Formats: sequence, C-alpha cells, structure tokens
Amino acid sequence: MGILVPGLAALYSGAPAGIMPGCEGVMSTIEIMPAGLTREETEDLKRAIACLEGSSFAQRLTDAIGRPVAVLGLRLPLPARRVVAYASERALRGALKLALRTIDLRGSAGRSANRAHKLAAAASGALGGAFGLAALPVELPLSTTILLRSIAEIAREEGEDLAAPQAALACIEVFGLGGKQDEEAMFESGYFAVRAALAKSVTDSARFVASQGAVTQSAPVVVRFIPQIAARFGVVVSEKMAAQAAPVIGAIGGAAVNAVFAEHFQTLARGHFIVRRLEREHGPSLVAFEYQRLRGEARA
Repeated sequence: MGILVPGLAALYSGAPAGIMPGCEGVMSTIEIMPAGLTREETEDLKRAIACLEGSSFAQRLTDAIGRPVAVLGLRLPLPARRVVAYASERALRGALKLALRTIDLRGSAGRSANRAHKLAAAASGALGGAFGLAALPVELPLSTTILLRSIAEIAREEGEDLAAPQAALACIEVFGLGGKQDEEAMFESGYFAVRAALAKSVTDSARFVASQGAVTQSAPVVVRFIPQIAARFGVVVSEKMAAQAAPVIGAIGGAAVNAVFAEHFQTLARGHFIVRRLEREHGPSLVAFEYQRLRGEARA
C-alpha cells in the first residue's frame, strides 16, 4: 500500500521516481502527492491570465472603432486632464463608500448580470457622448457605480464574502488594474505589479475598517488608497473621454464606448477574482509561480 509523502522523491534522487532505494519490485512504493493546481484549476488560471494580460482598453476601443486610439488620451489638454483626475477620484470615493456599506449581495441568486450592467453603463455613456467633458463629473460616478455592482457579482460568483472589508476593497482594486503606469512595464506581470503597489494600502484600509467599522473620506487610509487607484483608473477614463471626443466616434457613439469600458473592467474582475479564489485554496506564492509559468508558456 502506497504512502503519500509530498516531495519525498527529492531526498532519493538516485532512485526512480516513486520508489525508495532497495525497494524496487515490492509493494512499498512512495506515491508523490501533487502539490500544484488541479487540471481544472490550471484551466481557470489560464483563463485569468487571458483576462488580466489580454487586450488593453485602448486596444478594445481600436477594435471597436477600426483605428488606433491609444494616444488620444495623451492629447487631452491640461484642463481636460484635470477634470478627468477630479472626476475619477470623486467616482472612486463614492464607489468605496458603497462597497463598504451596501455592496453585500449574499442574498442575491443566480449568475452575474454582465450584459444588463453593460447595457446600463452604455446608457449612461450616451450622456457623455451628448455633452462630452462637461458631463463627466455626473456620468462617471454613475458608470462606476453600475460597474461596481457588476464587479461585486463576479466576486461573489468566485466565492468572495462581500461582507468582509478585504473583499469589498478588492472590488475597488479592479478599477486600478485597467491603466498600467510606465514603471510597471518593467515587471514581467503588470497584474502582480499593480497588486504589489496597492498591497499596503489595501491591507491598512481593511484593518482600519475592521477596527473602526466605517471609513470617512478624510481617514488617512482613504487619503492614500483612493489616489493610488484613481491614478490608474484615470488613464482609462482619459482614453474613454478622448475617444468620445474624436470625430470618428460619431459612428458608434458614447454609448458604445461605455459598453467597451464596462466589458473591460468586467473582464479584469473575472481574472482578478479567479486568482484570489485560487490563492485562498493554495496560497499566493504557488499561484504567482504558476501564473508566471503559464504566462511564459503562452507567450512562447
């Protein structure tokens, strides 16, 4: 009868895998217990990698419009960039307040309503398409709130307890995954680079909420956390606004741009919460190792 001993083969490098020296041909074999992901979990992780390391928002817009839009956001004049920065931070502050107070969906049933949320975001995008930058302070908080509900439903599907501060903050964290900053391009995985950059703020915020029961807008953890997310979220918002302002966009309209906007963050949320589910089961180190390995294989 075999004995399950994880990793013991490394101690007997001179023997065939699974058999102790001197025991060849007898029943006392050593069965090596696999320490990695199951086949199904590996497929889930591959799906997460495709979600997190796939098309950027600018690339998605390019596919929708039929011409490159990656540089449009960089061409926004300084006053417009200031409006985007203000609106992005204001929208995220409202989303954080909602996430920590009313986002618990444990009583809800069924799968996430991605399509319905995408349509709702598209409807709000029509406002931006009609009034442009002037509508952003109104349209963006509405779109962000709709997206937050969609992200929360995806998180729930992947086993998150939305009553826990860490899970609620992980929903907000998704908005920081969409815009990669220059210094993060040096890292092999932009996803883990962003999470590493946000890790301390997320942990401190979760600890503060657990001890205080609420977060005010002036709390030190919020003062640190929200601008970090907003800096990345604002990259995508700038591209969205620039695309809506471009003459070519008239063919698809602001509603279509917001549909792409919603789909982008829904895709990121799916990948993010698959990774978090696997981390709860196997630990962050193993999941990060397998993520990098599978990502390298896919590129090769």
